[in-house]
This record gives sequence, structure tokens and C-alpha cells, in this order.
Amino acid sequence: MKKFKIIFLFLFTGLISFSQAKYHNISSNILGEDRELKILLPRGYSEDDDKAYPVIYVFDGDYLFEVVAGNVDYYAYWEDIPESIVVGVNQVDSREEDLMYSEQNSLPVESGADFFEFVGKELIPFVEDKYKTETFRVAVGHGETANFINYYLIRQNPVFNAYVSISPDLAIDMEKYLGERLMNVEEKIFYYLAVSNTDIKHIMEGVASLDNTVKGIENNNLLYAFDEFDGSTHYAMPAHAIPKALESIFFIFQPITKKEYNESILKLEGSPVVYLEDKYAEIQNLFGIEKQIIINDFKAVAAAIKKKQKWEYYEELSKLARDNYPETVLSKYYKGLYLENIGESKKAMKTFQSGYILEEIGGITKDLMLEKAEAIKRDFGY
Repeated sequence: MKKFKIIFLFLFTGLISFSQAKYHNISSNILGEDRELKILLPRGYSEDDDKAYPVIYVFDGDYLFEVVAGNVDYYAYWEDIPESIVVGVNQVDSREEDLMYSEQNSLPVESGADFFEFVGKELIPFVEDKYKTETFRVAVGHGETANFINYYLIRQNPVFNAYVSISPDLAIDMEKYLGERLMNVEEKIFYYLAVSNTDIKHIMEGVASLDNTVKGIENNNLLYAFDEFDGSTHYAMPAHAIPKALESIFFIFQPITKKEYNESILKLEGSPVVYLEDKYAEIQNLFGIEKQIIINDFKAVAAAIKKKQKWEYYEELSKLARDNYPETVLSKYYKGLYLENIGESKKAMKTFQSGYILEEIGGITKDLMLEKAEAIKRDFGY
């Protein structure tokens, strides 16, 4: 039953995304021909605002685009990842030529070198000129294209920030190139690698060796994740790996999870409010997105403050709520909790009462504010 639900979700989201896809032909001077692109824009995309979006470039777009686009649309809907533009490059008639590399040094040659240049010098500028894009770019490949996207990483100035390599059919020297490059990257690089334990034999062996190499690299700029799936065929792998890859790359963008709450926030020696501020500052730093702190993350931090009885942090949280939701009761609510718990009951009562003229938010209602005030009045006889 669980497998049926997963398959249904994949097909449903894939069909939604497919129906919204735009098709464009891009004329390439480097390739000397036109190439077909599939493009999915976020649901809220508009030319009338200044919002910009990360871009996910999908190689093997003729069959891989729908898997990626469906998952991106679904995860973005629930705000687990940022809304993103998805660009698929169709290669059904040119795949072998596009991916050509030298048997001597494993690097792109001839038509492969041309395709490599096309992506960096024509495709990416085309997308960024036509659409509102952030600088954060993701490359997704499967099999031979999963090997090919590594060429953009091992170059001196990588054009992608994140790499999703699904069951890569690795060139002979690729593991060596990647090991040397990832050891020395000076900017944050996300690298996701996946394989199945029933995949093609030489792919399994190559991925196992690469995984051991990458796991041994000590570099704080490398954010690496690896998954080995049980029983998936080589061609079924994208359907299993893409959701995990998106979760891995955009993990910090997601709302505070139970695991993050228990393993990070509750174990803090310092302020959980500072942790929350740093989390959202890192989102902007990594993805170029200024994301408003969501209400559930305020609630998670408030729960940690209550559990650890560090009442002074309620006041910090109140100031942060005022900055993010100034027209709502949120700031007054946390300020009232702060005053109530440090023994300033009369001030707390008045603070709760003052929230009546503000907007309700996240289940914190005007009635709740008045109930808090009345309870203090009743308990202390004001």
C-alpha cells in the first residue's frame, strides 16, 4: 500500500508539472543547431514582483524532467524547498555525442566539449536573461549524464552550487578528479550521490569507491549525502533518489523538524532565538532567498524556551516576532509570557490585553490573549 501511494504521488505530481511545462528552442552557435528545453516556472511566478528563484538544470530532460519538476512543485508547495525554476535539456537524439569524453584523460572532447561549453556559455545565460533567477544553481544527472555534470564541478570556477548524481556511470579518472577538487573547494558545494544495491554492477562498484573517497574528505565547504536504495533498478532510481536529493540540498530551508528540535535546539547552551536567526541568515547566504521566519519555527523555539525555563529568551523572541509580524499578536504574546514568568504579572496582564487590537496568527487568537489576561487578573486580584 505504501509503495502504491508513493507511485501515485509521483505520477500525480509529474502530470501536474508536465501540464505546466513550457517548451523553448534555444539556438546554439556552439552546437550549430537548436536544442529543445522544457521549463517549469513556480506557481507564483510573476513579472510584476522582484522575487527571484534558484534554477535546477536537468540533463536527460526528455525523461528526467518530469520526475524532477513534479517533486520540486510538490516540495515547494509545502515550503520544504524554495520555489525553483526547473530547466530540462532534451538529449534523446544527441546523448551519445553530448557526453563524449576522451579515453586518455576522461575529459570532454569534440562534441562533448561543445556541449559542455553550450551549457555554461549559452544555456545558463539564456535562462538567466529570460527569467528571474537567483545565483543558486543545481545540476541533475542520471547514468552517463550523472558523470557529465561532474565536469562542471572539477573546473576552476564551478557554475553549479549543487550536484545530484544518480547511479553515475563514472569515467575512469572521475573519482580522482572529484577527490582532488572536493578536498579544496572554497565555496559551499552540495553533492548528492545515490545508487541501488541491484544497480548495474560496474556502476555499483564505481559509486561505492567514490563514496569511500568523498566520505574521507575533511572540508567544511563540502555538504555531502549518499543513499543506497534497496532493490531499485537502474532506470527506477531517479523516482527514488530525487526526493531525497531535494531534502538533502535544501535541508536548512525546511521548517524545524522534530529531529532538529531534539538534537540541535534542546541541546543548545546559548539562545535558541539566535539559532533561529542564524538558520534564516544561512538560507539567504546559501540560496540568495530572504525567507520570512515561519510561525511553526517561532512555536518550536517557544516550546524549547518553556521546556528549559529560560524565560529571558521569550523577550528576544518577542522582538524577533515584532520584526517579522508587526501587525499581529505574536510579539505581545511572547512579551506577555516573558513578563508573566519573571514575576511581572501586572505588566504581563496589560501586555496580553494590548494584543486585542492586533491580528490573530498561527492559532494565537485575541480570545487567548484575553484569557491569559483574565487568568492573571483572577489569580492576583487586580
